[in-house]
Amino acid sequence: MSQPIVFSTQRYQYLKEDLMQHAGLQWESGLISIRDFPDGEHYHRIRSDIRNKPVILLGGTIDDQETLELFDLANGVVQCGASSLYIVIPFFGYSTMERAVKQGEIVKAKNRAILFSALPQTSQGNNIIMIDLHADGISYYFDGNIRPVHLYGKSIVERAALELAGGEPFVLASTDAGRAKWVESLANDLHVPAAFVYKRRISGDETHITAISADVKDKMVIIYDDMIRTGGSLLHAANAYKQSGAREINVITTHGLFSGGSFAKIRNSGLIKQIICTNSHPSALAIHDPLLRIISVSDLILSYFRDIGLHG
Repeated sequence: MSQPIVFSTQRYQYLKEDLMQHAGLQWESGLISIRDFPDGEHYHRIRSDIRNKPVILLGGTIDDQETLELFDLANGVVQCGASSLYIVIPFFGYSTMERAVKQGEIVKAKNRAILFSALPQTSQGNNIIMIDLHADGISYYFDGNIRPVHLYGKSIVERAALELAGGEPFVLASTDAGRAKWVESLANDLHVPAAFVYKRRISGDETHITAISADVKDKMVIIYDDMIRTGGSLLHAANAYKQSGAREINVITTHGLFSGGSFAKIRNSGLIKQIICTNSHPSALAIHDPLLRIISVSDLILSYFRDIGLHG
């Protein structure tokens, strides 16, 4: 099988460079010309010869402009004759809007899946690779000409937890019961106790923690949450573990969005000693603070391509 050519959207250029570095000299870096017109329209041209070659395209659905750029590039790749297309979406946006709760709510996660499912098909098929989806069911929204793949960052979380613990015993915790089964599975693999908090919803934006499922007194607690957006759930949980006697609290997250000044709020709380976050979302890379350490998802992505024989 031919070695792939790798492209990315503008905001995920950093991940393309990181992935290429991890892949060594075996993959080709795709060339794109981009410019903006005075009226706000955008010009893209694929300059590499991709005919009858597999293409990997990195991008996100982190906002509408990014989503459309990713969709436009994917269309261009098909039109230019790629033999196969692998769209890697490290963070799938609108993942909390995966179902309608109130009458008339638009399920944006499903709409994004429908959009990419409508892509013309390459001769060997289209694939979409996503990492640690907030809701597993999003995979089932894709249909027709695209094959969804959900990569679990379990190995990333396990390595990060062991690094944070530094050989000391710890409790692996979640922010709520919603992630409890996943955290329990991780804790079993690591042979450590698992904990989660019980919450009672008071209103649409207010919850009250009623109990904690495990003894954390005088212990290191490492909280895993798949996504940190506003930080509200994380801080409520961290405070509950602290009030229950936790000696130290660290955090691992796959997707660090840190919206609306939430990182400063987390830092100023004084509850968290260290946060480890992947580079799945560009927002995390804009933060330069000793509290935050960034690790790469490139090895996880490369592992998938090795498994399917697309990387030597």
